[in-house]
Amino acid sequence: MPGPTLRRTSRLLDRSTWPEARRIADVLRKETIGGALLLVAALAALIWANSPWAQSYQDLRAVEVGPAALHLNLDLATWAADGLLAIFFFVAGLELKREFVAGDLRDLRRAAVPVAAAAGGVVAPALVYVAIAGGAGAARGWAIPTATDIAFALAVLAVIGRFLPDALRTFLLTLAVVDDLIAIVIIAAFYTSQLAVLPLLGALVPLVVFTVLVRRGVRAWWALLPLAFATWALVHASGVHATVAGVLLGLAVPVQLKERPDGTADEAGPAEHFEHRFRPISAGVAVPVFAFFSAGVALGGLGGLSEMLAEPVAMGIVAGLLVGKPLGILTATWLVSRFTRATLDEGLTWIDMVGLAILAGIGFTVSLLIGELAFGTAGDDQVKVAVLTGSLAAALVATVILRLRARVHRRIHEAETADSDQDGIPDLYQGH
Repeated sequence: MPGPTLRRTSRLLDRSTWPEARRIADVLRKETIGGALLLVAALAALIWANSPWAQSYQDLRAVEVGPAALHLNLDLATWAADGLLAIFFFVAGLELKREFVAGDLRDLRRAAVPVAAAAGGVVAPALVYVAIAGGAGAARGWAIPTATDIAFALAVLAVIGRFLPDALRTFLLTLAVVDDLIAIVIIAAFYTSQLAVLPLLGALVPLVVFTVLVRRGVRAWWALLPLAFATWALVHASGVHATVAGVLLGLAVPVQLKERPDGTADEAGPAEHFEHRFRPISAGVAVPVFAFFSAGVALGGLGGLSEMLAEPVAMGIVAGLLVGKPLGILTATWLVSRFTRATLDEGLTWIDMVGLAILAGIGFTVSLLIGELAFGTAGDDQVKVAVLTGSLAAALVATVILRLRARVHRRIHEAETADSDQDGIPDLYQGH
């Protein structure tokens, strides 16, 4: 008589496939470099804005460039937020498309945890913010503490978590991808003050032509860039934030590999091709430049800093990032484990999830963008101070927790990277 069949325990955070792990490692490497540049740019802006030459920083932000005839004579700060961040969201759109078509998110079982965690990580900080900030005017900033800045978080990980296990790295990156999708929906749905229908409909024309060309294998910049710029300009003119155009263009790019006439497949599909080209520009130029033009705030010494942080809006942002974000991620993740009876990957414990959830409370790029959309220049300084304070606090607390687990993480990492036959593929991914 055959013995009882052993069921494989369902894993809450499971190791990705080898091709996916290799791709994620490449993405993390580029984003880590970008995160370091982001931090340098933000620090430079803060130093300049609090120096005797602070006015020259503000004058630089106010310099206008662009054709007035097209209503694109925008100041440099607006170009950074509306123009350069469109590149960031274009890459986010490519990443989203790839994850849902060919990545881990196409598997509903694997997607359940990061999708639920991302949703919880949006709802909880919004509720915490509203509970503290109160007021109808202040409530407009409810979305500020909901976004995770993956570049900033990875820059912290590069220092404290170089040996973070694959399952945790994959979870953090996938959560950030879904987080970006939610953020762009929030921006489009809740931060569009005036909508001009004709330019928005007009944007569909170059967008459709762009889509047709990339689906036919066209990759020439001189053919695609004018269409992308026309789409961006028309979306900008419509009143919808121009970064939405970046996501739409990214989602238009196909993922699947194209076959050559001889029947062999391309080395990379269009989405992967564009991602390789534009991720360095996004991480190395677009986001750091945006950080430089957005992070410069006059603190006014310790007294001024304390006064700004005592404002309800600032307290709501800090609490949303430091408390609400990890609370939402952990609650959603625990609920998924409770109802699916799934367990954490071997060697991991819930304290690892706590550290990672707090790390996800680092909100910078999109948080600053939403802050500008919500309050304009009226509450600009306190929003910037609160986002920087909340993000720094989240980074420090996460550092302490993850460092406590450094020895365990190193042991798991060594097991994951062991390659006894020296074929370039770790043994674990070969079923050894």
